[in-house]
Amino acid sequence: MSKPSGLGRGLDSLIPNNFDSSLLVDKSERVQNLFIKDINPNPEQPRRHFDTQALEELSRSIQRFGILQPLIVTPGKDGNYLLVAGERRWRASQIAGLTKVPAIVREEKELEQLEISLIENVQRVDLSPLEQAISIERLHQQFNMSYNDIAVRLGKAATTINNIVRLLQLPEEARVALQDGKITEGHARAVLALKGQSTKQRALLDNIIKEGWSVRQAEQFVQTQKRGIVDTAVVKKQMAAETEETKSVAKRLKTRVTIKRTAKGGKIELHFKSDEELERLIDELGKL
Repeated sequence: MSKPSGLGRGLDSLIPNNFDSSLLVDKSERVQNLFIKDINPNPEQPRRHFDTQALEELSRSIQRFGILQPLIVTPGKDGNYLLVAGERRWRASQIAGLTKVPAIVREEKELEQLEISLIENVQRVDLSPLEQAISIERLHQQFNMSYNDIAVRLGKAATTINNIVRLLQLPEEARVALQDGKITEGHARAVLALKGQSTKQRALLDNIIKEGWSVRQAEQFVQTQKRGIVDTAVVKKQMAAETEETKSVAKRLKTRVTIKRTAKGGKIELHFKSDEELERLIDELGKL
């Protein structure tokens, strides 16, 4: 499958499976080695709890490989720096016994300009869902903004922001297909609903692309998988809008009858083209 050109280097490098926010930092920016003692944590950091075990694991990784993503700081008083992003790495570095850490120093005015630029970027109508997700994640990572705060700044519902960011969790093939326009955002959400089940995700993606499945069909496939249905024939029957039974009822009522399944159960729909046909159907049903 060809790599998309919309994001330059390709989605696989921009958004790997285990999303690495270090890719959000421009490589052209100068990185300085600063003393840990000269860096103070941001009192407005939204995260208050840091998992001790996770910090220990990160510290061991830092001891072995170093800090792969520089911290972001802004000049503070008395020659110190205020930590803007990277508190986990800052804490883990202290556990690892480091005295210096790599950091990018930005002025407050520059941070404000970058924040405004990113917000304007997300609001662009020509931005793809994945490009929006990258910009939102950059606001979250580099400016310690919670997703709720980002939603307020953008004038969007918090659920909308969370759904957009979740697109970064798609498997690579699905990200590429979404960026290439081979699947829609609705299809992508259906694939996400099978997170952790790579074989089923791949099967769903193949059917969407090769069989032209609609979003509704993709959602129905997800429902069959969650109900534990694995037999191919049964899956197809569960996904079908029309079955032998609905055709039998349709013949009796002289109208189209379809099934619309939901997460729990579903409904049978009778189709009519006019008020007169509706009245006829109601009369027929009354005779049953």
